Amino acid sequence: MLESEAIIVGAGPAGSTCAWKLRQMGIEVILLDKQMFPRLKPCAGWITPKVLKDLNITAQTYCHSLTYFDRLYFHFKGFKIPVPTKQFAIRRYELDNWLVQRSGVSLYQHQVNTIERQNGAYVLDGKFKCRYLVGAGGTGCRVYHELFKTANPRAKERMITTLEEEFQYPIYDHRCYLWYFDNGLPGYSWYVPKNGGFVNMGVGGKIMGLKRRKETIRFHWNLLTKKLENLGLIKNHSYNPKGHNYYLRSNVTTFRVDNSFLIGDAAGLATFDMGEGIGPAVQSGILAAESIVHNVPYSLKSIGKYSFVNLLFPGRNYLKN
Repeated sequence: MLESEAIIVGAGPAGSTCAWKLRQMGIEVILLDKQMFPRLKPCAGWITPKVLKDLNITAQTYCHSLTYFDRLYFHFKGFKIPVPTKQFAIRRYELDNWLVQRSGVSLYQHQVNTIERQNGAYVLDGKFKCRYLVGAGGTGCRVYHELFKTANPRAKERMITTLEEEFQYPIYDHRCYLWYFDNGLPGYSWYVPKNGGFVNMGVGGKIMGLKRRKETIRFHWNLLTKKLENLGLIKNHSYNPKGHNYYLRSNVTTFRVDNSFLIGDAAGLATFDMGEGIGPAVQSGILAAESIVHNVPYSLKSIGKYSFVNLLFPGRNYLKN
């Protein structure tokens, strides 16, 4: 049996950031993930200047592609609203692998199925043992379902379903577009051009809202592909979108049970307005690490619930700092 002081289940931005901070502070830790890295992860890839600061990097020191947007183009029921901002887009294929490598922590490919308590320790599938256990495996995280589901029930009204795809395409329009509530969608769709000739496009909406309208996310995906073709943004592409679900922030406050913690999408931290998850994931990973090391209460109240605050009031310019 492999033993470590801490085990983190899930090696995305939340898990790898938590591992990085724990290792910095002298805690023995390993990462478990059902996939090996680098791995494909379709995602709009929003990160704010604050995320760069939290990760202790700059636009200049990050060694992979980073797209900077000084303006986003919001569309509400036919109205186009350009919004000045300081935002970035990354490729998760690159960022996630880089974060794992930077952490300096061993990553084991393993899908967790059972979690048992033995003499104050956590035993995972009879193969891994730890004192501290961190759940960072997204919506389907086994740590959540085994240890938190009863104390931390998720609100169905906050569940988002998405379809998205990222692919190489000859880009001629390098602006970022967001369409809110198009055709009654209880959410928004997007077109995000990225460095290296990649485009990320997708659609996301509240599952309960779609059910009330007797619609599917695939229906709105098809409308989006037609829109992009009519706008001349993407033509003659054979689509192969991938779907996933996640939760927006709710009033749930239980993110620690004994020595187990939830971070990132496993805790349901995506922002209300844009469903942004990377920033909250990074912040929660740092907070969990600090709670473990310094034996302080684990609270996520400091993590913002809205993205528009960062869009409109981004604070200091981290492009040059």
